[in-house]
Parts: sequence; structure tokens; C-alpha cells
Amino acid sequence: MTRRRGRSGQAGPEAGGAEQGLSSARVDVWLWSVRQVGSRSAATAACRAGHVRVNGEAAKPAQHVGVGDEIRVRVRGFDRRLVVRRILVKRVGAPVARTAYDDVSDPLPSPLDAPAPVLRARGAGRPTKKERRQLDALRGVDRAGGPQSLQAAEDIERLLDRPAPRATEPGTGGRRSS
Repeated sequence: MTRRRGRSGQAGPEAGGAEQGLSSARVDVWLWSVRQVGSRSAATAACRAGHVRVNGEAAKPAQHVGVGDEIRVRVRGFDRRLVVRRILVKRVGAPVARTAYDDVSDPLPSPLDAPAPVLRARGAGRPTKKERRQLDALRGVDRAGGPQSLQAAEDIERLLDRPAPRATEPGTGGRRSS
């Protein structure tokens, strides 16, 4: 016969609140409890894949973190830097979770700052060497490692004014029909 536990009205470790007496916790458990990842298994997988660092060193899932440790976790292609302020081992609500760390990450870049992708006409195939050089000049990349020349700036102007190349018709052997 099993005994049932009654619910106590006190907040504490038994009630699912923050653990008061702990000095450290596993890094995967802590990341899950402060809502940086969706599940414990996702936190463990992130640690195994090398997306989590504790104080600058790659972390294994069972590595312990304490108050004051800096955790870097890779989220959607960007690193988040979190400084542990409170040890949690049970998942808590978002407002409580935010009090368990200080986010000292750099701000995310604006999508407007990202360079526009260079689009090619459908069926145009791979760019020729000349077209690739023109695309590099448009992006401001110099494969030789030297500074961009004035000639490259003029080429960019001509490239922007030129119409897009037409795709070849199927069955013509690469020749364009006139």
C-alpha cells in the first residue's frame, strides 16, 4: 500500500520552487530549468554537440555550474552569454527563470543590416569566372587580398545596369534560340 503525500502550502524544494541549499547543478539541468532549451534531452544534445561552454571551455552535460559562472549557449546561430545568479534544478516560470541569470550577450544584429542575397535567374546555371568576379566586386570581396580598384566600381555600375541573362531552352544543346 502506498502513501499519498499531502500538498504543503510552503514554497520550497518540495513545492517545485527554487532549490535554496544547492551550490551547483548540472549544466544541462540548469539550462532546461531557466528555459533556455525546450527539454532536458535538447540541453544534453547541445552540450554534446559543443554548443555550450562554461567559463570558456566546452561543457559536458554532467558538468556542474555554480553562482558566478559564465555560460555560453548557441541559440539559432548566435551565442548567448549568461552569468549564473541562482541555482535552479526544477523548471520554473519565465519570470522566475529570468532572475536566475544575467544576460550579458551582445545585441542581435538587425535583419536590415544583413547583406541582400545575390539572386540568379532560374536555369542560369553556375556563374562563369567573369560573373563570379563581378559578384565578388558587388559584395566588396577581393579574392587577391588587395584593395578594390576604381575599375571594380565601374564594373559594378555596368553590372547593375545590365539585364539578367536568359535561360537556355531545353533541347537546344545550350544554344539560345533567336
